[in-house]
Parts: sequence; structure tokens; C-alpha cells
Amino acid sequence: MRIGEVARATGTTARALRHYEQAGLISSERAVNGYRVYDERALVRVRNIRYLLAAGLTLEDVRVFVLCLEGDVAAAPPSIEGLRVARERLAVLNERIAAQTEARDRLESALREKTGDRIRPVA
Repeated sequence: MRIGEVARATGTTARALRHYEQAGLISSERAVNGYRVYDERALVRVRNIRYLLAAGLTLEDVRVFVLCLEGDVAAAPPSIEGLRVARERLAVLNERIAAQTEARDRLESALREKTGDRIRPVA
């Protein structure tokens, strides 16, 4: 399969696929014309990469799971290293959420002081 076919089949972009390849998470062969050619396993690997990224992991975090990207990552029993990475990423996300919540609260308070208005959350 060529890069565009893999991108369409996995709901990603050719640019993302090249990035995953550069990160060593997927691989391709080169056709005579220089185009990247992927085998069927790339579809599973890309879907697993996207699953892990959607869960909040970074591409660097995903490297820990490189040996199990061809299976069902969501159903696989967690490894000690995978759990460590997930816990670390969760801590980072919680810190970011706390910082954003604090910034929002400060801004809301400042606006309330200046205008007397209570800011309504945007749905």
C-alpha cells in the first residue's frame, strides 16, 4: 500500500505517517519509483499509535509500546514499563489541567472585580 492509502485507511495524514516512520514506529519499503510502500501490518501499528496518542501519550511515550504495536494494544495486559509511562503522563496532564484551572479562576476573578459580572462557562 502506498502512503495515501494507509493514511485514508487509518484516518491520519501522510505527514503523520512520515513522522511515525522517522520516529521508528513504522517502516516501509521503497518502490522502484521511490514511493513508500507499506504492508498490512502498518495499518494495525498506525491504529495502535493513534489510540495511544488519543489516550494522552506523546510519540516519545509510544516508543515504550513498540514491541506490541502489531497486536491489540487496548486489550493487552499492561507492562510495568507501560504503566510507568502512563502514570507519568497522567501526572503531567493533571499538572497542566491544574495550571489552566488556576489561570481561568484568576481571569474570572479579575473580570468579576472589574465588571461585577459572573462569567458563564462556554458549553
